[in-house]
Amino acid sequence: MKKRFLIILILCLFVLAGCTTIGPFVTDVHYDGDGNLVVTKNTIVYDGFNGTMSVGENPQIIVIKIPNK
Repeated sequence: MKKRFLIILILCLFVLAGCTTIGPFVTDVHYDGDGNLVVTKNTIVYDGFNGTMSVGENPQIIVIKIPNK
């Protein structure tokens, strides 16, 4: 019974250690033409099994509006 529990525990650790998320970080900064600043943030996903990194699937777009004078 203890061997089975140990094997299941080790398999769970391998699955949890496979992918990690790093971020958020700024991917893009630009103006929208009206003087407002548009900032796009995203995350990096690292797959430890394949050794690959990719950009996350949920970018966040933040618009910083300038005050009217």
